[in-house]
Amino acid sequence: MEEKELIEKKEGEVLDADASGVKEELPSPDAELAELKDRYVRLYAEFDNYRKRLQKEKEELAKYGNESLLDALLPVIDNLEMALKHATDTTDGLVKGVEITLRELLRVLEKFGVAPIPAAGRTFDPAVHHAMSQVERPDLADKTVVEEFRKGYTYGDRVLRPSLVAVSKNPSCATHTHTTKDNQGLKEE
Repeated sequence: MEEKELIEKKEGEVLDADASGVKEELPSPDAELAELKDRYVRLYAEFDNYRKRLQKEKEELAKYGNESLLDALLPVIDNLEMALKHATDTTDGLVKGVEITLRELLRVLEKFGVAPIPAAGRTFDPAVHHAMSQVERPDLADKTVVEEFRKGYTYGDRVLRPSLVAVSKNPSCATHTHTTKDNQGLKEE
């Protein structure tokens, strides 16, 4: 293998000359330092972004860590409400006990940030309501929630479970025209 000669230029840059006579410039210490500094700044920025993202994820986990537990409790609330709805004797001690249990459970869930979604009489919002049926109601505005089949709940600013609802629609006032096909094409009747 042939050895390389180092030749110095006027400005202090070093040229590398191999035996074949081809000369190439070596990077100056200032350029190399600038490149290393740029790499350092980028790496530091990436690390800082990673640290911020990790902190945000940690906060989200702390804020919404109970979401699956709270979601699992919602059918219990549904069953208690259904039991109260179907109770025939409201003076019975069992019914009063179920009412107290339901109130306490709702209070605890409210303490943790679970809130019912208002539905009946409100304008249908697909972000928090799930339409199960449409009902023709000329007395209500179009897309108004007529009936709530199952309560929906929010947890903080998230929808834990959407409300299952029936939505109103105005009956069409326009007369329907029927089209039939004859030998000459389409004809309106």
